Amino acid sequence: MRTTLDLDQGLLREAKRRAIDQGATLTNVLERALRHYLGGARPRQKRYRFRPVMLNGRPLRGLNIADREAVYERMEGRR
Repeated sequence: MRTTLDLDQGLLREAKRRAIDQGATLTNVLERALRHYLGGARPRQKRYRFRPVMLNGRPLRGLNIADREAVYERMEGRR
């Protein structure tokens, strides 16, 4: 929907700068700001779900996922 607003020039400049910095449109920045101000629902993001490294349908035992090199070695079959 189109509408006309009279905005403070400094505020509009700041919003335009934010849009450029974020690679977004001015409309998108203003919509997000208005949603935040009004406390409206934000688009839901998918929740991250951890899935262990599996082999033959079972999680690999003894794999420290914090050790990147160990994970790569296991994935490449070096261990």
